[in-house]
Amino acid sequence: MNFWETITGSDLTREWKAFESRVEELPPDHRAAWEKITGHLSVYSDFSGRNLMPILDGALGLLEETAADGQSVHDVLGDDIEGFCAALAGGERRRGYRDRWREQLNRNVARKLNQLGG
Repeated sequence: MNFWETITGSDLTREWKAFESRVEELPPDHRAAWEKITGHLSVYSDFSGRNLMPILDGALGLLEETAADGQSVHDVLGDDIEGFCAALAGGERRRGYRDRWREQLNRNVARKLNQLGG
């Protein structure tokens, strides 16, 4: 990966399009599981999402293998897809930029409220 790809994220776009073409080959229940997995894993993302690409590739590979073996999504992932995603991502969600922005906003609002009330 070169500097330009890192800055523009073009490498991520290429990878995501490759994921999409692989997902189209899956049965409908596996595609639905993929949508849930990507939704639940998004909270573990860094700013660019680059840290999730290997995890998403592994999850998609698992779905592809289970579809090829004729296994159902429920047999492989169970009922707790959110828990499965947490285990894939390494447990607790890390404190990210959204958390820092939320804390900063809360501090600013509390400061303004204190100025108005006192």
